[in-house]
Amino acid sequence: MRTTTKSGIGRLVLMTSHCAGMVDMVALPLWVGTLVATYLLDPQQAGGLVTLFLLGAVVASLFLAPRFNRIDGRLAATVGFAVASACFFASATLRRFDLLALLHAVGGVAAGAGLSFTHGTIGRSANPHRLFGMAGMALGVFAVLLLGAAPQLMMRFGGAALFYALGVAMAIAALLAAWRFPVADAETQASRSFRESGARLPSRVWFGIAGIGAMALVQAMVYSFLERMGSERGFGTATLTALLVAIGFVNMFPSGLAAFLERRLNATIVLCAGPAIQGVLALTIALSHAVAPFAVAASVFVAVMLFTHTFAFGTLARMDVTGRVVAATPAMVMIGSAIGPVLGGTLAKLSGYEALGLAGAAFDVMALVCFWCLTRAPRSGDLELARHETQGASSS
Repeated sequence: MRTTTKSGIGRLVLMTSHCAGMVDMVALPLWVGTLVATYLLDPQQAGGLVTLFLLGAVVASLFLAPRFNRIDGRLAATVGFAVASACFFASATLRRFDLLALLHAVGGVAAGAGLSFTHGTIGRSANPHRLFGMAGMALGVFAVLLLGAAPQLMMRFGGAALFYALGVAMAIAALLAAWRFPVADAETQASRSFRESGARLPSRVWFGIAGIGAMALVQAMVYSFLERMGSERGFGTATLTALLVAIGFVNMFPSGLAAFLERRLNATIVLCAGPAIQGVLALTIALSHAVAPFAVAASVFVAVMLFTHTFAFGTLARMDVTGRVVAATPAMVMIGSAIGPVLGGTLAKLSGYEALGLAGAAFDVMALVCFWCLTRAPRSGDLELARHETQGASSS
């Protein structure tokens, strides 16, 4: 019998898959920094390679999310993470930009495939908000391990050690997925009827998707160049390494806290406050030339996205119980994350790092408006799924 999301092992596998698939949220500053310092690329080229990886994940997610209910999740996750692992190992041995670009694109498609089925399976669990929060907490633990160990490995073995570390993480996710990747919880008769009828999703869902994408763009744009900003402002390697470790520790808590506070905080307030706080932090990071404000803002920058995204994931999962929308979570997050590094590199190259904060604040205003629209009272068209559920319950 296949493992389900109700078992501890099934949840462990999903959390491991989430950590591997969301590695960009953890490794962006080291990733871009390595490509600049070790591979001798300029910020625009380095950001472009990471963008290719993330665009690959977006393409995979957009293609697979509508097919979530028709493909074996264990097979997709296993093959996806295994191919991504091979791409990272190969990237550690190469220096040609064209080959690195190809590997980043293929690796992104593969990782996005695994992550789409991970998030779709979480979305079909009994409590998607809570399970996604647990997965985010696991990502925080992974961040501590990676951000604490990777800089030391890179100092000893060179920048390529980062790609070996990422390859190992993907390989572990692939092995666990092959072993016990859980099946998604069964659809209700009503939700299956809704999906097969071809009925349109609630219109408000698209505002949520845009809001998540805008916040992800800001995070990727600023966080990608965090290490470079600190280094060029003379903060020192030891200070920046300590800061990255502190970021990892802080990131252990927001998703778990969001899961705990699911019924204690108003989702509308959380979703509107998240972009506003992120915008202030982005400005602080980009404009600060003193260590203290830079470090304080940077240490909680990712945490804001993790906390807000957990509430957004739960909100979208409740709007579409078929699992298709949340299966597209990688596309929502990574379309913004894909644009962020190359846009950030271009702005930094043309106008300096200060431009990242100004652009980030502007995108966060857009995200705030989108989330406000998402949480408004549903219009008649948004009640279509509820009617299907009611009809299904009546017929049974």
